[in-house]
Amino acid sequence: MARKTFISYKYSEAQNLRDKIIRALGNDAQYYQGETSDSPDLTDTSTDNIKNNLKDMMYNTSVAIVIISPSMVKSKWIDWEIEYCLKEISRKDRKSYTNGVVGVIMNVNGSADWLKIHSSNIHGSPTVSYKQEFLYPIIYKNRYNSTPALKHCHECNTYDFMNGSYITLVDENDFLANPSYYIENAFDKSENTSKFDLTKQR
Repeated sequence: MARKTFISYKYSEAQNLRDKIIRALGNDAQYYQGETSDSPDLTDTSTDNIKNNLKDMMYNTSVAIVIISPSMVKSKWIDWEIEYCLKEISRKDRKSYTNGVVGVIMNVNGSADWLKIHSSNIHGSPTVSYKQEFLYPIIYKNRYNSTPALKHCHECNTYDFMNGSYITLVDENDFLANPSYYIENAFDKSENTSKFDLTKQR
């Protein structure tokens, strides 16, 4: 089933990937609620006007797709957008619930390795962790937060890739190849928030 989605991204470096994601959604793009290349430029309007416009886009969505790019943390909007999507918001007699969130790691020089630290566990199996300096606290605090912890093995302390964290981080190529798989996973977790120790504030 298609979900209403919103893409949070740093415009100056990730608009091309935003467009790739929208194209990869195929027919499900009709449920996409965020900015497109045809959206009006609000850069010169007030902060309140920009926020209200973004709130209108995000309010009815159920999954937020966050593009993880090298200068993402310099954006003053992305962590605010994630916070808004994670909170339950009431408008008149309606209420929006906590969104699922999936992070898509933008390729740099053809690879997502710029964000990764490759290592191996005590069994010799490869592991991946992520450089926190490129992530907002509201992202890395919602990593490895399943409760009870969903780990492959308590000896080596490795978490389940898809369900061990509320916010799964996915390589650009993998996400574009099968976006509905990752969007459904994020949505399923939003339906089971009690299974995660969520951080909803920046």
